[in-house]
Amino acid sequence: MLKNFTTYKIGGPAKYFFVAKTEKDLMLALKVAKDLKLSVFILGGGSNLLVSKKGFNGLVIKISISDVVLDGERATVGAGADLTKLSYFFADSGLSGLEWAAGIPSATIGGAIYGHAQAFGEKISDVVESVEAINLKTLKPQTFSKKQCQFSLKNSFFKKSKKFVIFSVVLRLQKKETKEARGKIKEFLEYRKNNHPVDFPSAGSTFVNPEVKIKDKKLLVKFPELNEYNRRGTISAGYLVARAGLAGKKIGNAQISERHSNFIINLGGAKSGDVVKLIKLAKKEVKKKFGIELEPEVQLIGFKQVF
Repeated sequence: MLKNFTTYKIGGPAKYFFVAKTEKDLMLALKVAKDLKLSVFILGGGSNLLVSKKGFNGLVIKISISDVVLDGERATVGAGADLTKLSYFFADSGLSGLEWAAGIPSATIGGAIYGHAQAFGEKISDVVESVEAINLKTLKPQTFSKKQCQFSLKNSFFKKSKKFVIFSVVLRLQKKETKEARGKIKEFLEYRKNNHPVDFPSAGSTFVNPEVKIKDKKLLVKFPELNEYNRRGTISAGYLVARAGLAGKKIGNAQISERHSNFIINLGGAKSGDVVKLIKLAKKEVKKKFGIELEPEVQLIGFKQVF
């Protein structure tokens, strides 16, 4: 049951399920899937993911390659390494660059590359030197430079092409006193605790923060805080959903969080269809009120075309 492997705690069964702990494991599983013509889904920590009640009719490969090799300020990391654990490991090693990622629920470094994770004005591409991935067609490994990863807003070459499986990442970090690095981690964790609905299962942020500017003068008068967002060049999706009057909105046991409206939470026993209905509702109301098309950040598995 995939609900046991997602932060949403929602989702039906995978027909086949395999845990890859090494690159060799991963290559073997991909070869078998290719020989048997099985559909493949690569699973990291299970965040940013909503699985339907039907589950996945193919092979789910959970990436648990998590070894870390340090060489000065350079680190080679397995794609399945947990981001929070990594941030502490680097801090204790006198290295900085990943403190902002602490507290992202069940996130892995591979998933962070795939979806170009970012928070608090920092992003994973700031520390990426190169990425190793397996070509699903040839089953051969390939090295990608940072430029070849084509990082953009919550996106990357890997997410767009879906033809490669990330298994290793090389990071370039900076020296920093452990006490200072741990202090930053504590600061970010406190912010998440106080501002995010961490007491309920969720997939993390539901929508990408739009990089647009509001030009409608009536809206700027009615919502003067939009002027600040215009200066930044990015608008909080949570702000837009809340101002569309949807904070606290429930469908079944799924709810748009009142604490942070870019989170849709599972109050207990929520169905995947309920979450999808809330996503559609938020998209519709924000479009109607602000003229902005919200882009879902959550990846949907086992659904027909939804949006």
